[in-house]
Amino acid sequence: MFRRIPALIALALAATLVPLRPAAAYEPHVLRYVDTLDINTLNPWIGTAANTTALSELTAAFFTRLDDRGNPVPELVTVVPTTANGGISADGKTITWHLRHGLKWSDGVPLDSADVTFSYAAAMNSANNITVRDMWDRLQNVTAPDKYTVVFRLKEPYATFVVDYFNAASNSAILPKHIIGPGTLMNDSPYNALPVGCGPFRYTAFRRGDAVEMEANPNYWRGLPKLHRIVYKLISDENTDMTQLTTGEVDLWDTINGPKVVQAKALPGKSWSSRLSNYISGVYFNTAKPQLADPRVRRALRLATDRALIFNKVNLRNGVMLESVVPPFTHGYTALPLSPYDAAGAARLLDSAGWKLGPDGVRHKGGSALTLDIAVPSGYLPSATLATILQGDYDKIGVSTTIHTYASGEFFGPFSAGGILQTGKFDAALFSNAQGPVYANVNGNWTCDSVPPRGFNQSRYCNHEVDQLNDRYLHSYDRSVQDAAAARIQQLIDADAPLVTIYDRAFVAVYDKRLTGYRPTSFAWFGSEPWNIDI
Repeated sequence: MFRRIPALIALALAATLVPLRPAAAYEPHVLRYVDTLDINTLNPWIGTAANTTALSELTAAFFTRLDDRGNPVPELVTVVPTTANGGISADGKTITWHLRHGLKWSDGVPLDSADVTFSYAAAMNSANNITVRDMWDRLQNVTAPDKYTVVFRLKEPYATFVVDYFNAASNSAILPKHIIGPGTLMNDSPYNALPVGCGPFRYTAFRRGDAVEMEANPNYWRGLPKLHRIVYKLISDENTDMTQLTTGEVDLWDTINGPKVVQAKALPGKSWSSRLSNYISGVYFNTAKPQLADPRVRRALRLATDRALIFNKVNLRNGVMLESVVPPFTHGYTALPLSPYDAAGAARLLDSAGWKLGPDGVRHKGGSALTLDIAVPSGYLPSATLATILQGDYDKIGVSTTIHTYASGEFFGPFSAGGILQTGKFDAALFSNAQGPVYANVNGNWTCDSVPPRGFNQSRYCNHEVDQLNDRYLHSYDRSVQDAAAARIQQLIDADAPLVTIYDRAFVAVYDKRLTGYRPTSFAWFGSEPWNIDI
């Protein structure tokens, strides 16, 4: 790590010598941005990368959004259902939604309750490669008494329904029946490459490996947004991102991390913001691999990981260190004590698990060597540096490692496209996984039935007690019941160690000072009012 510092300094000096974009190149009301990710689908139902959710915030059709404090607020519905307003039945199993009148899809076709029931039918089509099935399996049925009313009937009470069904922070959006129908199969639908939505912006182009373009949606129910156009550049190399931010070829770079944060903040004519995210960064183990099936091995690897060094020197304290798998701002977070760095303790734990150090310096058990293939996404220096540090840490305790780097689109790709994380082609993987952002339930990420392609349990972790407690959390609207269940869930996952949590990542955005109305939060990539962003 320290040998790379001169190179980083040289890069920083070189960046300051690149001239800024001439003022004449500034284009009012056009936002160009990057986030060091590529993308292979624009459909939030089947997308597995974070940028799919971010883009959908701007374009898709949602019942609700989340305000700056994580409270649900109406978007395409007139009111958020509660027991007080009659939207939630006394037994908690029936949810009634009321759509606004006069809604239109971005192509001008009316949007009504038939699109919602069609979306439910698509979710229930087992042939569709949707990323998370858990919440849809909890529904008994969805009906539409009229064009503006939709009724969800649940098998059991489902306390997190408001953020899981057609919320801007979810992996779902209302689908246009007139585009995808009459059948409900959408895996290969043209919709995936250029969705029709009902947000403040609409897609105009998706050039793979180059850019996604959007324009103001003339049919948005609030009226035209302030921005006329948005260009999302698919640049997955942070050095190129830095250059284009410096020259003014992009106006905004979001989710910056590591040494580039300091460099980007120092650029003239730029402002910056930072917010704690719901992305837990760490070393995620594939518990389906034989050498990682024993929790003692995973706990040993956690003890051997110098997390304080990584957080301070690699991530530059860009977030909050934690032990739990849920962010600190969720309902039910438990502040678990951090496991110490203890290489000697890790070695003893591996000895007790039967992995004995051989003359080659590597541990063996039953004729097999203790090896790890570490997968990382390309173009991202903090992950590359972390992988190198882990090699050194694990070598000290007799664990042999190799590092494999994959293009961003392949690393985060969906199961159907052979994505590395989704298909489990790794022993350990370095990435940040979304959890929350409002509640501390773990279905979709850590329950047994959330293993891909049914969810984001990419560690293939399974503990049936966790599943039972998660159901207890979901089936109660009582916060004290939820908190008790969530605390035990976090303790169990911590004991089983399917990952080494390092920190809850803070997202830093650096942008042109002429950008206004851009107020990203822990709950929304572009803030609660993206229609008010302008430049």
